[in-house]
This record gives sequence, C-alpha cells and structure tokens, in this order.
Amino acid sequence: MSRREKIEAMLVEDPTDVFLRYSLAMELQQEGRHEESLARFRELQTEDPPHVPAFFMAGQQLASLGRSDEARDVLRNGIDQARAQGDTHAAAEMSEFLASLGSSA
Repeated sequence: MSRREKIEAMLVEDPTDVFLRYSLAMELQQEGRHEESLARFRELQTEDPPHVPAFFMAGQQLASLGRSDEARDVLRNGIDQARAQGDTHAAAEMSEFLASLGSSA
C-alpha cells in the first residue's frame, strides 16, 4: 500500500481531517498528479478558517508548472489569509516567494 493509499484509507475514517487532506494534496503533487493536488489545496483554502499552508504549497506548485500569474494570485490571497489569522511568519514567507516571482508581464 502506497503512502497516498494509506492517507486515503485514513480519510475514509475522518474525511474532515485537515492534516490528512493536506498530506493527500502533497502526495498527489509528489506523484505528478498536479491538477488533483491543486484541487485539494483549493478545497483547503476554502475551509473556515482557510488552511494557510495550502496557499503557499499551491503557489509553489503553480510556479513550478510555469503558471506564475496563477501562483501570484494564490500567494496574494494566502498572504491576506495569513495576516487575518495572525500568522506573520507564513505571510512573510509567502511575500518573499511572491517577490521572487517578479511582477506579471
């Protein structure tokens, strides 16, 4: 049984577990299943409260796929959410990564 399959089995028991859902998105990314991974990260971004790390990982993944404009949008939203949740460290990390992408053309 793969790591992804183990996570999926655990999610059957608790489909609302944010850590497991985030872990599944990460595993899908590792497997090169980018659209599925990004969809999982988007779900986490709509949680109440939004899962801040999902913004950063989605932004990084989008940038690595050459989808810089989408990455910038996700990162800007993530920075706003991180600040709203008082997570200045995450906001700073995302701001640095956003700056490294440069401005849109």
